[in-house]
Amino acid sequence: MTKVRHSFWHLWGWPIVLGVLTSVGLVSALFSDGGLGDAVAWVALGIPTVIGFWYGWRRVPRRS
Repeated sequence: MTKVRHSFWHLWGWPIVLGVLTSVGLVSALFSDGGLGDAVAWVALGIPTVIGFWYGWRRVPRRS
Protein backbone atom coordinates (compact mmCIF):
# COMPACT_ATOMS: atom_id res chain seq x y z
CA MET A 1 0.00 0.00 0.00
CA THR A 2 1.50 3.32 -1.01
CA LYS A 3 0.91 6.55 0.80
CA VAL A 4 -0.12 9.55 -1.25
CA ARG A 5 1.34 12.80 0.01
CA HIS A 6 -0.53 15.96 -0.75
CA SER A 7 1.01 19.36 -0.48
CA PHE A 8 -0.48 22.16 1.58
CA TRP A 9 -1.76 23.98 -1.51
CA HIS A 10 -3.25 20.85 -3.00
CA LEU A 11 -5.44 20.44 0.08
CA TRP A 12 -6.10 24.05 1.12
CA GLY A 13 -5.72 26.05 -2.11
CA TRP A 14 -9.37 26.34 -3.14
CA PRO A 15 -10.77 26.85 0.38
CA ILE A 16 -8.30 29.71 0.87
CA VAL A 17 -9.23 31.25 -2.49
CA LEU A 18 -12.94 31.04 -1.65
CA GLY A 19 -12.32 32.52 1.81
CA VAL A 20 -10.38 35.47 0.39
CA LEU A 21 -13.03 35.99 -2.29
CA THR A 22 -15.76 35.99 0.35
CA SER A 23 -13.80 38.44 2.52
CA VAL A 24 -13.29 40.81 -0.41
CA GLY A 25 -17.00 40.62 -1.18
CA LEU A 26 -18.03 41.34 2.38
CA VAL A 27 -15.66 44.29 2.76
CA SER A 28 -16.76 45.66 -0.60
CA ALA A 29 -20.42 45.34 0.37
CA LEU A 30 -19.84 47.11 3.68
CA PHE A 31 -17.81 50.02 2.40
CA SER A 32 -19.21 50.67 -1.08
CA ASP A 33 -22.03 53.01 -1.86
CA GLY A 34 -23.17 51.97 -5.31
CA GLY A 35 -21.31 51.63 -8.56
CA LEU A 36 -18.31 49.37 -9.00
CA GLY A 37 -18.12 48.40 -5.32
CA ASP A 38 -21.58 46.85 -5.42
CA ALA A 39 -20.71 44.93 -8.58
CA VAL A 40 -17.52 43.61 -6.95
CA ALA A 41 -19.53 42.54 -3.90
CA TRP A 42 -22.14 40.74 -6.03
CA VAL A 43 -19.52 38.84 -8.00
CA ALA A 44 -17.23 38.11 -5.05
CA LEU A 45 -20.09 36.80 -2.92
CA GLY A 46 -21.92 35.11 -5.76
CA ILE A 47 -19.08 32.84 -6.87
CA PRO A 48 -18.69 31.03 -3.50
CA THR A 49 -22.48 30.79 -3.22
CA VAL A 50 -22.84 29.18 -6.64
CA ILE A 51 -19.99 26.77 -5.90
CA GLY A 52 -21.61 25.84 -2.58
CA PHE A 53 -24.96 25.17 -4.20
CA TRP A 54 -23.33 23.17 -6.98
CA TYR A 55 -21.51 20.92 -4.53
CA GLY A 56 -24.63 20.65 -2.38
CA TRP A 57 -26.84 19.48 -5.24
CA ARG A 58 -24.27 17.15 -6.74
CA ARG A 59 -24.74 13.59 -5.62
CA VAL A 60 -21.61 11.60 -4.96
CA PRO A 61 -22.06 7.85 -4.44
CA ARG A 62 -20.72 6.70 -1.11
CA ARG A 63 -18.25 3.90 -0.91
CA SER A 64 -19.10 1.08 1.43
